[in-house]
Amino acid sequence: MATNATSIAKTYLESLAEELEISDTRYEQAQESYASLGRWFGRPASTLRDYDPAVYVQGSFGLGTVIKPLHAEEEYDVDAVCELKALNKSQLSQETLKTMVGAEIESYRRSQAMTKPLREGRRCWTLNYADGAQFHMDVVPALPNARDVRILLDSKGLDSTRAATAIAITDNERFGYADISDDWPRSNPKGYLEWFKSRMRVILEKRRRAMADAAKASVEAIPDYKVRTPLQSSIMILKRHRDIMFVKDELNTCPISIIITTLAAHSYRGEEEIADALLSILTGMEAHIARDARGRAIIANPSDPLENFADKWSEFPEREQAFYTWLRQAQRDFAHAASLADRKAITDSLSPHVGTDLAKRAADRSAGTPSGLLRAATGAAAGSLSSPSFGNTARTPTKPQGFA
Repeated sequence: MATNATSIAKTYLESLAEELEISDTRYEQAQESYASLGRWFGRPASTLRDYDPAVYVQGSFGLGTVIKPLHAEEEYDVDAVCELKALNKSQLSQETLKTMVGAEIESYRRSQAMTKPLREGRRCWTLNYADGAQFHMDVVPALPNARDVRILLDSKGLDSTRAATAIAITDNERFGYADISDDWPRSNPKGYLEWFKSRMRVILEKRRRAMADAAKASVEAIPDYKVRTPLQSSIMILKRHRDIMFVKDELNTCPISIIITTLAAHSYRGEEEIADALLSILTGMEAHIARDARGRAIIANPSDPLENFADKWSEFPEREQAFYTWLRQAQRDFAHAASLADRKAITDSLSPHVGTDLAKRAADRSAGTPSGLLRAATGAAAGSLSSPSFGNTARTPTKPQGFA
């Protein structure tokens, strides 16, 4: 590929990621929403106060991979956890915990004069904000679960490094939901976030320092949501490609974000530019899909290796097929775009796969953006884009890759 074409493709992908980013205001709005709920849970009159409640974000808002919705009227989904740190599973049932947390969320809703009713989901409570806010918050009740998870993982010879932040969560479809029992669903969003950050820590801190220097501020004053790494940007681009490809997903086979995010993070090798990161990710994803003795796919949760994000693939093989169909399409689409020599050709090539309006906005932005750097200027010299080459042969290691 010619050097000029390489430069155009790189700048275009940087602009595409920038167009997908949500505003700092949206991040701050989400942050304030769960901070406000946490303050309510900790107020003197709260029925949860004595149980040391902690509310924190999980999901794409925590990971920094939220993208603008396909349609302006769509809502953002803020995922949060309410962990009662002073309680344990021997003291109450899942049902009791969920009822306790739900009662306080309902009182919060009334105190804020929210007109939309509180909704109960399988694992969470959904708090719907006013239409103008354009988001809702799913709150998962939880208890600490570090000891039990560490014992469980150690007994099976698995990595328990991140078990300290493990939690037990509620599920009203699980057997024994109404009983006091040790058998609760497990989760560890803090552990997963720490693992995810570890996959991009060097570039994250480099960009944060650059932002701090430019603003003449301390590094600590720069929040995570103001910094975007090539790993995060690549995931955002791939999620939009996925959304467009499965916009009419009548069979419910759309690849889930946690699988895309986990495989992308495993495959990322510290590249400083999105084009190079995207190439590494699309080339390397399959290497991190393991198989058990029966050939079933395993994509282990890095914060809890016993959890398999691909566990539904054996039950619904069409979902596994859909993932590989999507991956092959993404490999072709971005390899082709990277080989093109002008901005219009790249726009025309990607429009059917990321959306016509988005592709055009990225083209307009890239035409007027000489640097191609995201929010934080890194000062890194632009390297040449490797020649795209995505093999069609699946690579299957003998075991999940675990922590990196």
